[in-house]
Amino acid sequence: MDEPIVINTGPLITLARIEALHIPAKLPYAFVCPQQVREEMDAGEKAGHERIAPEWLKVVPLEKEIPLLESSTLGPGEAAVIELALAKGIRRVCIDEWKGRRAASTAGLKLTGVLGLLGRAKKLGIIPEVRPYVDRALAAGIRYDESLIRNVLEAIGESCP
Repeated sequence: MDEPIVINTGPLITLARIEALHIPAKLPYAFVCPQQVREEMDAGEKAGHERIAPEWLKVVPLEKEIPLLESSTLGPGEAAVIELALAKGIRRVCIDEWKGRRAASTAGLKLTGVLGLLGRAKKLGIIPEVRPYVDRALAAGIRYDESLIRNVLEAIGESCP
């Protein structure tokens, strides 16, 4: 059985922008997101952005309100991702934004992001290289810390930018 992972809006947008939205379907994860993430993606579509509705993503509603402090310090999607993971006993979340990653780590959750998903895809033989996706992300204006890129690429045996 695939490991469940709760994914945030940012990684979904990034995957779409770098033409990698097909990759998560091949990973050994069962991707879920809270309704708040679906609503953020729908709002983006209404604003003229690409529709993001991959078949591999299941929307799961939260059963209780997000604590006020959590929702005031994080975006609604990030707060809902963390809350859903905790409520459902899901240990791993996919968040790229720094504040959300810090909050998830503090809550004891395991973290990954788009670069981690791509690295896993390479290790499993799903894609031959991560570097072209990193280049697409940078060209699209998606910002990653240079040391993070270097660490990910070195860990999977690829050259750094």
